[in-house]
Amino acid sequence: MNFYIMTLFPEMVMGGLNNSIIKRAMEKNLITIEAVNIRDYTLDKHGKVDDYPFGGGAGMLMQAQPVYDCYKAIADKCETDKPRVLYLSPQGKTFTQQMASKLSKEESLILLCGHYEGIDQRVLDRMEVEEVSIGDYVLTGGELPAMVMVDTIARLVPGVLNNDDSAVDESFSEGLLEYPQYTRPENWDGELVPEVLLSGHHKNIETWRKEKALENTKNKRPDLYEEYVLTHPAQPKKKHKS
Repeated sequence: MNFYIMTLFPEMVMGGLNNSIIKRAMEKNLITIEAVNIRDYTLDKHGKVDDYPFGGGAGMLMQAQPVYDCYKAIADKCETDKPRVLYLSPQGKTFTQQMASKLSKEESLILLCGHYEGIDQRVLDRMEVEEVSIGDYVLTGGELPAMVMVDTIARLVPGVLNNDDSAVDESFSEGLLEYPQYTRPENWDGELVPEVLLSGHHKNIETWRKEKALENTKNKRPDLYEEYVLTHPAQPKKKHKS
């Protein structure tokens, strides 16, 4: 899978992503990540990419020309006729695990990072961007949201995680938070691992984990729990010792 990040700060983006699991995925050629500097495409001799908004108002806007020329250069590299462009914006649709799962099936994604007071609407319309937000708050630019999205999406690409089942069991994958987990030693400072996890009985373990996931979600995210109950009316009834 190929990620192209349109940004004014490519070093910031690559510095954040060129680590850990994502770095290993790039080394294995499972994914590629290219941070493309929008400033490289401006026609201004001083490297300027912004100007004052028509009609007045605070701040500056990124200009259409450098953004569009940067986009065209990336689009020419993509095998698809029209690569999907996601514009990181607080006005966009909220990014979720379900959205990440769908996006992980794409061959190429372009993520556009805005700055200042935003980007000239004309170029956003021409590129037919999809606006996406990682939360109801405003950041200085789109770089941090882009890194969040790439990390979330990339780990769903087959082979990126050492165990692909890890992504299936994680929080939000089925609309629930994840169940509690434990490792050695079995007795830590008088605190014991739940007995069912030591039983080797896979069906009982699976049932316990589902019950704990429901309990965890109900306590921490009642909004998710209510939505899950509406769409999954049948719940396990068998109880196990904690």
